[in-house]
Amino acid sequence: MRAFVLILAIFLTCSCKETEKKAPVQTETQTKSKPNFIYILADDLGYGDLSVYGQQKFKTPNIDKLASEGMLFTQHYSGSTVCAPSRSALMTGMHTGHTVVRGNQEILPEGQYPIPDETHTMAETFKSAGYTTGIFGKWGLGYPGSEGDPMNQGFDVFFGYNCQRMGHNYYPRHLWSNRDSLVLDGNKGFAKGTYAPQLIHEKTLKFIDDNKDKPFFLYVPSIIPHAELAAPASYMKKHRGKYPPEKAYKGYDEGPKYRNGPYESQEETHAAFAAMIELLDEQVGEIVQKTKELGIADNTIVVFTSDNGPHQEGGADPNYFDSNGPLKGVKRDLYEGGIRVPMIVKWPGKVAANTTSDHVSAFWDVLPTFSEIIGVDTPENIDGISFLPTLNGMKQGQKEHEYLYWEFHELGGRQAVRKGNWKAVKYNVFDTANAAIALYDLSKDIGEENNVANQHPEIVAEMDKIMKEARTPSTVFTFNQKAYLSKE
Repeated sequence: MRAFVLILAIFLTCSCKETEKKAPVQTETQTKSKPNFIYILADDLGYGDLSVYGQQKFKTPNIDKLASEGMLFTQHYSGSTVCAPSRSALMTGMHTGHTVVRGNQEILPEGQYPIPDETHTMAETFKSAGYTTGIFGKWGLGYPGSEGDPMNQGFDVFFGYNCQRMGHNYYPRHLWSNRDSLVLDGNKGFAKGTYAPQLIHEKTLKFIDDNKDKPFFLYVPSIIPHAELAAPASYMKKHRGKYPPEKAYKGYDEGPKYRNGPYESQEETHAAFAAMIELLDEQVGEIVQKTKELGIADNTIVVFTSDNGPHQEGGADPNYFDSNGPLKGVKRDLYEGGIRVPMIVKWPGKVAANTTSDHVSAFWDVLPTFSEIIGVDTPENIDGISFLPTLNGMKQGQKEHEYLYWEFHELGGRQAVRKGNWKAVKYNVFDTANAAIALYDLSKDIGEENNVANQHPEIVAEMDKIMKEARTPSTVFTFNQKAYLSKE
């Protein structure tokens, strides 16, 4: 009996120790099983600027391949029609009637109005789930050292441009590495030794290498193809002479503002634009290839999209390239061309390859979608709806938006609402005498050519009500509230 008790005690002790040893291994395995996320955000890339979306003058083979391996969305919308509010909607899961940053507001000498510390961001969501987080590219949601600095908003690693205005220039004097300003000696004076998107891309690939053994969230807000129009000589050489007639742009080539926001001159704007897109396409391909080389591709979600419609600054020629495809409007418009953007999602084994979705979604849906995937509760009072059922091919289980809402604080004030197939657009918001609502049926008129407001006064009245009720007042981004609503 004593021998039996002794053997039993030894067995139980060993079993407990073995259980204690196995517990951390199981936790690590569970952690590794969480998918990695790579979210690539182009800058001012139009709905028609990818060959998979209809571009005819040049090809984007790597992005096209991404679409063939995943799902292409035909009705995805950006957060806004310009940079900062669009990115704020992405990071917070709120549309521009609710998100903190609702417009481009400069903070000199460098940076934009910061999102406050209490704002919950997508990066903080990932941090709460044990992810390593990195941003490589352009931020625009808080000047260096502010509460809105990406290092204070949930990111572990930051490399790139803090400031949108500095991001206008492709050979900058400096970039930011975490909290430090990194002087680029190769760009002193008029020298062009360091093309920033290439350096940022090198750091992006290194982040993937460094974090291959643990779950990571990688946010890649590229500055391509935002003006200025500039590409390395080797890329310019491949495109020179292919897009006649060429178009020259006279910019700012000297003086105190040189490389401080204003765009540099470009004699071959068509070739430069196509060359920049080729470089962006190659970088997307290299990011995807890196995940394959490291053996993590099957457990990595890759998203590619754009922050708003195509721009016209710096000599850009969206009409020549048909950058908005069948859509009306460009950057700063709230017509479809200003806010409908390409989106491609690749998730091996979860998202069916070579599929297309017409699900209506927007930037503020990304946060709840990612949160659901990693099993984290979404913040309260956000506007987004998870589109995970769509990704999983479960269309019947997909919730739909009652409406989508945008507001734009420049050019006299602009608002837009999409509800079902109806799209309402209101310009000159601050001039109430001229603030008429135009109404379009997108099921028949994707180009928003036929204003049918007079035929549907009841729908116009409904849209007007939404425009008034979908927003909350802001003390910073006021939207000229006194002129807009007498009660404010």
